[in-house]
Amino acid sequence: MRLTNAFRNNILCGLICLGSVFCATAQELNCTVTVNSDQVSQTNQQIFRTLERSLTEFVNKTQWTNRVYKENERLNCRMFITVTNFDSNRFEATIQLQSSRPVFNASYETPVFNYKDDQFNFEYIEFQPLVFNENNFNSNLVGVVAYYAYIMLGLDADTFQLEGGTELYKRAQAIVTQAQGSSFPGWGQTASDNRTRFQLVDNLLSNTFREYRIALYNYHRKGLDIMSDNNSTGKQVIAGSLRLFETLIQRRPNAFLIQTFFDAKAEEIQNIFSDGPKVDIVQLKETLNKVAPFYASTWNQITY
Repeated sequence: MRLTNAFRNNILCGLICLGSVFCATAQELNCTVTVNSDQVSQTNQQIFRTLERSLTEFVNKTQWTNRVYKENERLNCRMFITVTNFDSNRFEATIQLQSSRPVFNASYETPVFNYKDDQFNFEYIEFQPLVFNENNFNSNLVGVVAYYAYIMLGLDADTFQLEGGTELYKRAQAIVTQAQGSSFPGWGQTASDNRTRFQLVDNLLSNTFREYRIALYNYHRKGLDIMSDNNSTGKQVIAGSLRLFETLIQRRPNAFLIQTFFDAKAEEIQNIFSDGPKVDIVQLKETLNKVAPFYASTWNQITY
């Protein structure tokens, strides 16, 4: 049977439209999920592999926002889940989150978030569907993963636009509010180490810690992103963004967010200022040792 030109054109148009739908609905995250069960004495490891596959599909196929993402715009991230105890359908674990974003006109990806949450207990039955409902908190597994999806997307947005991640943080905060009625740890307003999910997103949204978000934007958009065109100016801007933390520690010494920033950035900062156009290293090290003394050994390695 021969196709008429009109029919052939209709088919071609339909395929183009269908392709456009698939491109337009590309999800936000390009996430590698790893579930490690080495610490668990369990003969049958299949449930951990199933969990890994289910989480990978859940994280990467859920549409977290209303924004249309192109394939190359998806946020690259990793989730490392280490199971420390397993009994029937109950899991005790830790979760390590890492995210990065590309630097303009460079092949380099800069780390934005590197964070470990030690309070990750959940229940999971093999092959149980993982579905996120923003109006209900039915699963701590889904809740924690969704919460960090919004945190990572929010931080990524903050690096491109000043306070661009606010709405994403508010979505994470909504999960916290719903989760506080559960018995699972990590959602509370108080903790001995001051590192709960409540505190992380509360600090991100608080004007008390606004310098953190300004520094995040200046460091990436005004600093790293211009270094391919003007290395010297980029380094000066990055050094200036680090000085913003001095104002923050005067108000909140040992601020939680400062630790999260340098956990992701310490090695990169060392590399940036150990090469290329010079800056005032004495002042830079003084600032770094004041705002992040826990990385003093790293700052000592900054040399020309």
